[in-house]
Amino acid sequence: MESVLLQASIYLGAAVLVVPLAVRFGLGSVLGYLAAGILVGPVMGLAGAETADLQHFAEFGVVLMLFLIGLELEPRALWEMRHKLIGLGGAQVVLTTAALTLAGLAMGFVWQVALTFGLMLSLSSTAIVLQTLSEKHLMRTAGGRASFSVLLTQDIAVIPMLAALPLLALPLLAGSADPEAATQDAHAATGHAASMLSWIDHLPPWGVTLLTLAIVAGIVLGGHFLARPVFRFVHASRLPEMSTFISLLLVLGIAFLMMLVGLSPALGTFVAGVVLANSEFRHQIEADIKPFKGLLLGLFFMTVGVGIDTDTLFSQPVTLLGLTFGMIAVKVAVLLILAFVFKLKGKDRWLFALGLAQAGEFGFVLTTFARQQGVFSVADGQLAQLVVSLSMLLTPVLFIGYEQLARRLQTLSPEQEPDTIDEKGRVIIAGIGRFGQVVNRLVRTSGLSTVVLDSDMATIETMRRFGVKGFFGDPSRPELLDAAGLREAEVLVVAVDDRENANKIVRHARHERPDLHIVARARDRLHVYELYQAGANDIVRETFDSSVRAGRYVLENMGFTEYEAAQLSQTYFHVDRAAMRDLAALWVPGQPVHLNEAYIERAKQLDRDLETALIEALDDRPAKAAAE
Repeated sequence: MESVLLQASIYLGAAVLVVPLAVRFGLGSVLGYLAAGILVGPVMGLAGAETADLQHFAEFGVVLMLFLIGLELEPRALWEMRHKLIGLGGAQVVLTTAALTLAGLAMGFVWQVALTFGLMLSLSSTAIVLQTLSEKHLMRTAGGRASFSVLLTQDIAVIPMLAALPLLALPLLAGSADPEAATQDAHAATGHAASMLSWIDHLPPWGVTLLTLAIVAGIVLGGHFLARPVFRFVHASRLPEMSTFISLLLVLGIAFLMMLVGLSPALGTFVAGVVLANSEFRHQIEADIKPFKGLLLGLFFMTVGVGIDTDTLFSQPVTLLGLTFGMIAVKVAVLLILAFVFKLKGKDRWLFALGLAQAGEFGFVLTTFARQQGVFSVADGQLAQLVVSLSMLLTPVLFIGYEQLARRLQTLSPEQEPDTIDEKGRVIIAGIGRFGQVVNRLVRTSGLSTVVLDSDMATIETMRRFGVKGFFGDPSRPELLDAAGLREAEVLVVAVDDRENANKIVRHARHERPDLHIVARARDRLHVYELYQAGANDIVRETFDSSVRAGRYVLENMGFTEYEAAQLSQTYFHVDRAAMRDLAALWVPGQPVHLNEAYIERAKQLDRDLETALIEALDDRPAKAAAE
């Protein structure tokens, strides 16, 4: 017990000391955790013998992370990603495996070992990449979405890779001095794990297939039909810890069922998260799971740093660093080609290429399994694990390189691809400047869902830091409005600064949705006329309300009572709004108003009507007071 507490204190102490410093210097939490692990292990030698077991336990953080990502995705959004999952993700695994296999053959490895290296190193680090994308608010960019699609495909690809390794081992075992003994050794190494699932081994292939389909169908149907009643039952107990218990039970149970049939637990929990994305308990589940995800992922990154074999590294640094950088260069080249083919541009292309250039945590799993099956020798396994560890250690540096490239590309070409919009709300807000921010905050805090679009990336990034979701893109582009849910929304708020863009948005929205209620911001009176003719329902001059309020304060300080000032300002407000509608009908686009005789005569009459209305508002005081 004492050793467990000592190890826990060492890991927690190193994380508390190093990670905040790394974040403060702009290096990110992932590099901080890796550095803390290196400090605990290779530098100070404080890590115990339990590091390997601890790493397997901490890998569950990846499962929790994919579950939480699934909660953020609706099934519709996942279906829209199918082409990237199959095309982009599949092409990345196949092409990278082929390129790295050829490199291994050129280095003198037999084809089985070279292919195993290629399969293992084609995978990227789901944990590090997704954590970094989330921290840097890059998940919603085109490059972030493409990276996520590839990572999800890679998680699926692990399953056939594990199935292929025993087949690759057969020629090697046949060529060994004692193939029967080698086979027995390989089976003995995996005997304990296989004994837990031995009953599945006795099933015919069709039986395993049916069991797998039944479990996947059970996850989908159970999440859709059973999750809500179960969560309502648990929440009825009014015990906060019960909510955490049921959330963890959900994830653990699904992970176990997926492992039972040899599938990726991370994939299973991701599917469950997608199924629950529309549940009213989504936010509660996310709040319960997120602390465990952060803790386990941090622990996992630390174990990667602890596990670096410095003796082997220092004995042959040129070879290991050369292999690591060579592997990264090959993956970057393949990813850049795919980014070009799949039309990723600018910063997104480099985010995709540099973000996925490392090897991943599943490389440790495949390396161990390859050694157990006899594909890898002990030396091959150590070499593979070091290359995987070093490449993961370099990932934060790759992201820093991406940020430098992004700044340079932004300077050379300010054009940027819009974000992929994967949410829809009852209210669409186009423009989130000082005007739109107030509207958005009022609407969201009133319990209504909004989708925010703005063409200023700095504003969007600032909003995201405060937890407000927004999407980068020009709201005047019809395809972005359609993606934001124009056909389903109930209200559109047009709050963009540019008057031409505002008019364009209103015209498009009115053409597509004659029944949509449009609230628009106008810069001046002429802009009001333009928006009325474009089809806006309610138009707010950006300084009108504040000006009326200022006039009310003037009246109060010039001898009018608060009631009188309020009556006058309210009357002015309503009369002026009605007058604007009348004048808008007479306004002729392109013609100066001082040359429009009908407009001038009507404006004079409306001014006289306004004076009369204000006098009547004051004359009604005694009658209203008596009535009250």
